[in-house]
Amino acid sequence: MKKLISWVEIPAADMQRAVTFYEKVLDFKLEILDFGSEKMACFPSGEGAISMAPSFKPGSTGVLVSLNTEDDLDGCLKKVEEAGGNITIPKTKIEAEGRGYFAVFIDSEGNRLGLYGD
Repeated sequence: MKKLISWVEIPAADMQRAVTFYEKVLDFKLEILDFGSEKMACFPSGEGAISMAPSFKPGSTGVLVSLNTEDDLDGCLKKVEEAGGNITIPKTKIEAEGRGYFAVFIDSEGNRLGLYGD
């Protein structure tokens, strides 16, 4: 089976603030592409982007996308708080055998996202 998630767009109200947040939390650089009324910063993995457009509204409800932490969930959670995010569900063991842990946070733009790892 191919990866289940092929593309994710995380809405931003302030593009630079959102890019700074995710660069700090995920330890990679993002380039902002400016298309006039739309801006995008694609993730290096090619699976999604931070996007700012008139129709994109950040929010704390709706679809929950979880990001893989490469087995450093604790480190990522610390970085979320350092970058100005808010942990809403702390590191929690997934009940299914061998599935690891998850956490949920609110990013710099008010979006609710998950983290997955060990």
